[in-house]
Amino acid sequence: MGSPVEDEIDARLAARLAELRVERGWSLGEVAERSGVSRSTLSRAERAEISPTAALLNRLCHVYGRTMSRLLSEVEAEAEPTPLVRAGEQAVWEDRASGFVRRSVSPPHPGLRGELVEGRLAAGADLAYDRPPVPGLEQHLWVLSGGLAVTARDTEHRLDAGDCLRLRVWGPTRFRCLGDAEARYVLAVVLP
Repeated sequence: MGSPVEDEIDARLAARLAELRVERGWSLGEVAERSGVSRSTLSRAERAEISPTAALLNRLCHVYGRTMSRLLSEVEAEAEPTPLVRAGEQAVWEDRASGFVRRSVSPPHPGLRGELVEGRLAAGADLAYDRPPVPGLEQHLWVLSGGLAVTARDTEHRLDAGDCLRLRVWGPTRFRCLGDAEARYVLAVVLP
């Protein structure tokens, strides 16, 4: 069980996932077919009985045509977008199962195409996505500390602190923390 803040974020995320499905008039079965996620898992995620993993959220973002940052910002959204978000107010989401922590650094705004995200992978963490949330998504990954292996289009790139990788994401990707320390990086994401 997470902290009260984590539980509240999971509850709002669950409600937003259910809203997105209902807005489209889709049944759980239709979302299951489109995402490849079982109906029971989707149902449990929409009722906040489970905290979705990064891989599961990525599949749902693909189905709903959103980046993960946009989905999470909708959960954290204020009435009017603000141009400034203080460090202590930045939305943090954790996939406890995989050892992945994601901080939305950019102020949320539905009309902008670019955003900054801070990622942290625990030592030994291995995070795989079977598809991008938005095909053709442009990413610039800058490693701040630790080592990271990023695989895209069947090519593995090994990155150390200070290295930067630019890519467009069309298919599966994999992020692995190398070494015995966490990897910390900045990811600039630009919608196509």
